[in-house]
Amino acid sequence: MNFDEFTGEVQHRLELPGTGETVRAIRATLMTLGQRIPADNAEDLAASLPLEIKWYPTGAVQEHGQRFDWSEFVGRVAEIEGIKRQEAAYHAQVIVDLMASEIPASDLQQLRDMLPQAEDDENWGKLFGVVDAGGWQESTE
Repeated sequence: MNFDEFTGEVQHRLELPGTGETVRAIRATLMTLGQRIPADNAEDLAASLPLEIKWYPTGAVQEHGQRFDWSEFVGRVAEIEGIKRQEAAYHAQVIVDLMASEIPASDLQQLRDMLPQAEDDENWGKLFGVVDAGGWQESTE
């Protein structure tokens, strides 16, 4: 999938009005994810993404491997996107679902293994909510 296809799919899935909002959503999710995971893992994750996007979790991040929970992740994404936390959480879930279709399953599993899954706000399992529900489905309403 190339950049236009990736951003077009994100824009469609999130029903965003334009490319600017779409790229901001992608950047917010991938950059914040890149801050949370080690640099080598960010490189692995980005390797299968379009060239214009792979920079977000790698080169755009000054400090990899930061320790923060799911709640902090959502707050950071919301701040970058300039949207509400609930929307930011959903955007991140949808973007990770699309990314999961582009990267090797082993890289997705490696990402899951790096993020703790608990019953509280540390529960990074929420990031994979759309993936675990069988992937994004277009509404037939």
